[in-house]
Amino acid sequence: MSQIDAVIFDCDGVMFESQQANLAYYNRILAEFAYPLVSVEQKELSHLCHTASSPEVLANLLRAEDLQSALNFSATLDYREFIPHMKPELNLLDLLESLSGHLPMAIATNRGKSIISILDHFNLLKYFSVVVSSHDVERPKPAPDMLFLAAEKLEVRPDRCLFIGDSELDKLAAAEANVQFAGYGGSVSGTISLSNHLELLDYL
Repeated sequence: MSQIDAVIFDCDGVMFESQQANLAYYNRILAEFAYPLVSVEQKELSHLCHTASSPEVLANLLRAEDLQSALNFSATLDYREFIPHMKPELNLLDLLESLSGHLPMAIATNRGKSIISILDHFNLLKYFSVVVSSHDVERPKPAPDMLFLAAEKLEVRPDRCLFIGDSELDKLAAAEANVQFAGYGGSVSGTISLSNHLELLDYL
């Protein structure tokens, strides 16, 4: 692994266990338009709700003629209602405390504006000098746009950044951006693989 001058985090599945929150959010939209709800047992759909941007999720769940109305309705929802369903990943805070003041940190997430409310709720905004969401780029992950923008804002070369992700979308984005990649949680591999956040300290 090359030298690391900054660490970039994905949000869902890396910083937080948020599957229940995301399903509750999308199921609220589906119910509004009388569509069947998505359950945890529907692995492919629940994974989509957990990793993709909202326009992509809704484009897959709804008929084309309902998509714009659903997007408009989703904009009226306050994601803070769903944050209590979220739980920080084990040892996340310990890692952030250890890195704070030593390496700049950023977030690159396919979430939209809800990321700021989430970070504020868990008092984590202070650890991140850069937050990039799907609203900040033309193309969400797996496109590399978020990682390029995060590296630019961090003022660090992309190849000197480490991106921690948990999905193929994250891995593809890292490869396209020439960013080093750490796979978290066992669902995707990387230059390094992490089952616990504190393991990262052994590599740095």
